[in-house]
Amino acid sequence: MAYLLGVALFALAILVSVSLHEAGHMLTAKAFGMKVTRYFVGFGPTLWSFRRGETEYGVKGVPLGGFCKIVGMTPQDDDVDPADEPRAMWRYPVWKRTIVMSAGSITHFALALVTLWILAVSAGLPNPNFPSTDAEIRQEPAVVALSDCVVPDNTARACQPGDPASPAAQAQLRNGDRITSLNGQPINNYGELLTGLRTLPPGSTATIGYVRDGQPAETRTVLAQTQRPPLDDPKGAVGPVAALGVGLIPSTPTRVTYGPVDAFGATADFTGDMAVGTFHALQRIPQKIPALWTAITGGERDMDTPISVVGASRLGGEAVENNAWLVFFMLFVSLNFFIGVFNLLPLLPLDGGHIAIAWFERARSWVYARLRRPDPGRVDYLKLMPFTYAVILIGGAFTLLTITADVVNPITLFSR
Repeated sequence: MAYLLGVALFALAILVSVSLHEAGHMLTAKAFGMKVTRYFVGFGPTLWSFRRGETEYGVKGVPLGGFCKIVGMTPQDDDVDPADEPRAMWRYPVWKRTIVMSAGSITHFALALVTLWILAVSAGLPNPNFPSTDAEIRQEPAVVALSDCVVPDNTARACQPGDPASPAAQAQLRNGDRITSLNGQPINNYGELLTGLRTLPPGSTATIGYVRDGQPAETRTVLAQTQRPPLDDPKGAVGPVAALGVGLIPSTPTRVTYGPVDAFGATADFTGDMAVGTFHALQRIPQKIPALWTAITGGERDMDTPISVVGASRLGGEAVENNAWLVFFMLFVSLNFFIGVFNLLPLLPLDGGHIAIAWFERARSWVYARLRRPDPGRVDYLKLMPFTYAVILIGGAFTLLTITADVVNPITLFSR
């Protein structure tokens, strides 16, 4: 039930975000005097609507987004009443049209930034100094957290009946103990512990030196067996190795909470990192299409493959099911930021495509004026329709691919 509630909550959050996106277009258009005739949440048959002034507001039957109708978005719009021609959007200065078309993405960015600031002063943001690379993790002191069991295979899953108990727990080790030696060999960091365990055969007895509450002690235990790739080649062949049944407790906290003022700087820093990550994610999309197809046809799902709103909602459901509300809201932040950036790509029918055309017209008119040649006028959107249809077709196929992958082989963050 918690999982389904989380899915519904995240889907609702996406719907609200998209509705606010369209509201951004509508409000800025109205502020500049453009005529907005319709604003609806959803698509399909109308369930309920009302008219206020010159705009009809309402809800439609398919809750997959929303739209607003601004009169005369392009010179080729043929449904503009002659009385509304002076208020047609395409007649307005390019800077006003840019603000109206970018208002949707700005709304997504605002939602992400406000949510990040709230998280920064309440639950905290990810610690920028937290060890993230293998090299950084291996340099951490070997302060351990005990596992409930040793999973015999090379998978991240919950313990199941029949899995061997954690040798560390059987040896009476506790969470927070710092391991200092293994069979008499000094252990200075977590990497040395991993390397030392790999030199021992599964089933052998290990003597473990450790420090608890400042007091040194020693214990013995029989090592279990699991499957792992080589330490220096994470994608190498998996083989049997000895396991102690522990993980690492990093010396730095995973999150940092900020005061109301410091939270602005932390939010800005995190947003900058997110912008770089989003740019790299967009670059990797073409490379990940084969991996999506592999996931659909029975292969393993790559955690780095794109997800659809279906996949994002499922992850939101997992987060609520595991009481990981920070993960839920960080998913909301990431999705809004990605949508905001994606919508500004200079491709029709995206908002960025309309912005790019507006500024192209402006630049072309400026050049022609300097050359003392007649203004070439507006871009003919009808000539761009084949390209627009191609973008829609490719986008639709990609969306279908990601949705299918998220249904048949979804990404999971928690063992269920």
